[in-house]
Amino acid sequence: MARNLDLTALRSFVAVSDAGGVTRAAGMLNLTQSAVSMQLKRLEESLNVALLDRTARTIALTPAGEQLLGYARSMLATNDEILNRLTATEFEGELKLGVPHDIIYPVIPAVLKRFAAEFPRMQVRLISAPTRKLLAMHGRGEVDLILTTEETCGPGGQVLIALPLIWIGAEDGVAWRRRPLPVAFCKNCIFRSGVLQALNADGIDWNMAVDSDHDSAVEAAVSADLAVHVSLKGCLPPHTVPVEHGGLLPALKPQNINLYVLKPEDQPSQAMARIIQHCYDAPRLAPQLLTA
Repeated sequence: MARNLDLTALRSFVAVSDAGGVTRAAGMLNLTQSAVSMQLKRLEESLNVALLDRTARTIALTPAGEQLLGYARSMLATNDEILNRLTATEFEGELKLGVPHDIIYPVIPAVLKRFAAEFPRMQVRLISAPTRKLLAMHGRGEVDLILTTEETCGPGGQVLIALPLIWIGAEDGVAWRRRPLPVAFCKNCIFRSGVLQALNADGIDWNMAVDSDHDSAVEAAVSADLAVHVSLKGCLPPHTVPVEHGGLLPALKPQNINLYVLKPEDQPSQAMARIIQHCYDAPRLAPQLLTA
């Protein structure tokens, strides 16, 4: 006789795997910790296998749990797609999300994918622009949500994560050893002023090797070892690496990734904000940002 898996229990299982623990998963699912634990127990009993290794401090998947995880994600995705396509008729239109180009990866693709699953009739317009421009657009009501990179957080904003600001250069590059130090920045880069002030404070001569309106020109120069630049940890451009300068370049102040929502009461905006918060909070979804 055919048996059916409990999709609610599968959703809890996937949430525990993504969040790395029952407590955090319960918060994501808006359930009590005991309810999530009970669902996991019933799922294990129905399959007659242990899915979680509870002997260590942190919960890990057993081999059977790892095998189930892929199937569970697929089943839930199919379930959600069916429900959304057949019943989600109330939310249509466009949501504008502004993100600086240097923090689109690694989180934003996962955000867009999850939002599309929840609101298949909504179109997301991704606007890539520098933080200053995004803040101005947000102030004029031209964009629904923005992410920014700032040393502090402005009124109405929420700090998602604070990340180190590091020096970057080409693989096996030597540009960081040269004096004057060749640096590359866009004219509207929000990090530019603070970095140059730090160089001046340390008495390091520098010259602007690239002064462009386009990020691609800066990234090309840095990857060619013509100059150095800075980046948030975990958000490095292609073909660049952190500069191991051993203190020969100044330490830089950490920066926040902040979230601003134009209309917090708007349900699609609420959902987008929740997904963004979760993706920055879940260590399995953004390991580059949250591990050393």
